[in-house]
Amino acid sequence: MACTWNPEVVSPELVALTHSLGDRDKDFVILAEGNTSQRLDDQRIVVKASGAMMATASPQDFVVCEVEPLIELMDSPTATQGDLSTHLDAGEHDGLKRRGSIETLIHVAIQSLRPTAFVGHTHPTALVALLASVHQETAFESFVYSDEAIVIGHTLYVPYAQPGIDLGRLFLARVREYWSAHQDLPSLILLGNHGIVALADTAAGVEAVTEMAYKGAQVRLQAFAAGGVVALGAEAVESYFHREDMAERRHNLSGI
Repeated sequence: MACTWNPEVVSPELVALTHSLGDRDKDFVILAEGNTSQRLDDQRIVVKASGAMMATASPQDFVVCEVEPLIELMDSPTATQGDLSTHLDAGEHDGLKRRGSIETLIHVAIQSLRPTAFVGHTHPTALVALLASVHQETAFESFVYSDEAIVIGHTLYVPYAQPGIDLGRLFLARVREYWSAHQDLPSLILLGNHGIVALADTAAGVEAVTEMAYKGAQVRLQAFAAGGVVALGAEAVESYFHREDMAERRHNLSGI
């Protein structure tokens, strides 16, 4: 068992982020979709429990998970989905079974490479539409407007795998590859036929990346409907990452 139930360590900031991303009017998730997490000082994470709705989650709807045992589980060639379920089981409390989200492995994979304060995983309709289309792998390869480049930066695409240990292993492999190439992680990770993962050192940063990705998906869908996307030039985009005024704008927009 790598997860326990300890509502006392769940921060108001994590609950507020979860409620914001779970707001039905934003169209990021419905029902019990999506999950959030926050890194603790002792290298554990607090992650939303399976079956809890983001819009109404309380501190009781989170569990605390150790990162290393779950990384070891993904690295084990003999580990099964049943083994993962055992690790995520936090026991029965207040008459309810508490278990870490089936997508907890996404959150621990990120933490194994770079300490990250907050992670938000959602299924925005416009993004799932793109990620379920023939453009799923290439839709975000190029930027289509300046604020998108500033707030989101470079992205990573991960093909579809069944949620659980299969997705965890593929996700871990892809973020390890990205880390080897860049010595960093992207702020936005796109999951084919599934959704997105936003990571930042502030809750505001996770919200900003998620919101900008949602707008970016809507822009692309409308551009495709109008005949196709005309992306910004690589030279123009690269200059954004070296300009002091753009770095200041990035910080003001997203806290990153």
